[in-house]
Amino acid sequence: MLTEAIDRTGGLAGLLDELVAHYGNGRSALIPILQAVQEQEGYLSRQAVLAVSARLDLPASKVYGVATFYNQFRFQAPGRYHIQVCRGTACHVKGSLSILEALERALGIKPDQTTRDGLFSLEVVACIGACGLAPVICVNDRYHAKVTPDEIKTIIDSYRREAAGEEAESNG
Repeated sequence: MLTEAIDRTGGLAGLLDELVAHYGNGRSALIPILQAVQEQEGYLSRQAVLAVSARLDLPASKVYGVATFYNQFRFQAPGRYHIQVCRGTACHVKGSLSILEALERALGIKPDQTTRDGLFSLEVVACIGACGLAPVICVNDRYHAKVTPDEIKTIIDSYRREAAGEEAESNG
């Protein structure tokens, strides 16, 4: 029901109006409102932090402080393909560090960064919850199981081809 209401609103102000109507405007509403804004926008922009601050009548430093305390919040737009690398125990034991390093080399970025072309972003997560498939990476909710460092280039190239195909289709 809330998602439908958010979809009908126009812009950040409308989104915040719907969220405050749903959650209220007290301090206890801050985290769910930040979560909903990030879900809708993909990340928390400076503008979003300031708008939440004004709407909830909280100092921007307080809103930013809460958002930076929790690692679930992002402050940069994610890439078109958001890659999550599991570093949980099972994945760690099965070599997820070498997977992460291979991704960093292939993409030229570190965790919590996005490639210059906006195509890929990289995130390290504590556990994806697919321990039997370790090591695992997830790209936009698509799971790649028992990944090896040698497979990273092939996986990345497949997403590049997918993006190029979609772009050609939309231009054709």
